[in-house]
Amino acid sequence: MICNIIVPRVMGKTPEDLQPALELLRALGAMPGRDCQGSGGHGFQLEAPRGTLELLASSHPPLSDLALEVSDADAAWEIVRKHEARIVREIAESPGGDRFFTAEIGQLKVTFLKYARPDPGAGGIEGSLQAGGKRFGVVVARFNSFITERLLDGALLALRQAGAGDDDVTVVRVPGAFEIPSAARQLAGSGKYDAVVCIGCLLRGDTLHYDVLANEVTRGVGQSAQETGVPHAFGVLTCDTLEQAIERAGLKAGNKGYEAGLAAVEMASLRDKVAAQTAGER
Repeated sequence: MICNIIVPRVMGKTPEDLQPALELLRALGAMPGRDCQGSGGHGFQLEAPRGTLELLASSHPPLSDLALEVSDADAAWEIVRKHEARIVREIAESPGGDRFFTAEIGQLKVTFLKYARPDPGAGGIEGSLQAGGKRFGVVVARFNSFITERLLDGALLALRQAGAGDDDVTVVRVPGAFEIPSAARQLAGSGKYDAVVCIGCLLRGDTLHYDVLANEVTRGVGQSAQETGVPHAFGVLTCDTLEQAIERAGLKAGNKGYEAGLAAVEMASLRDKVAAQTAGER
């Protein structure tokens, strides 16, 4: 009978090399287990209340070497940052409400995640974060490029980490946020893309110009998605101040472009699953 699953991983040549990783994992709540010493090296086991083996059927390698389900993703994020682990994927929330991030601990790439509910696969239809075999259009506004280019980097990173190749992503630049719906509609209407990511940044000024643009861009993107049936991910920031935009372009509020990229991947997958389900019911 299986009582535990142990994943061995070489993370250094001496016990001293392991100390930073051991301290971080213990700070996250892992309990010390057996110390194993032999002619081949020295091992320190860490135990957690639950362990899960995930078997993948995919043409792409997993995005991380290990996944740790945590009770509070934001608290884990702060602990990992304090221990100065290298952040591979910033903290973000999937459209389904799961919250996660990825960091390198020694030579180990670990994804920390908090599920929105205990069993996300129980009933219903959900998309996956696998972008292999799909194509994506990305529309990005040049206005406020200091922000939008950071959002674009986040979206492209999300698509790459989900398995999309460079040839699977087309980036279209438009003058400003007002032009985003038109370009998105053209991409979606071409039939060549499984999802479209819309990226822009609107900052409130002293006139009604901000409100008019925000309403029109939101309406236009939504209308394009409804008319074409192609999912559109909304990565257009609508902020009162530049500081708010900066926080949402890669600082403490995460990168909203990255989250939009993940939303596009999941919705593209969901679209296929819903189509297959409804076709099977006919």
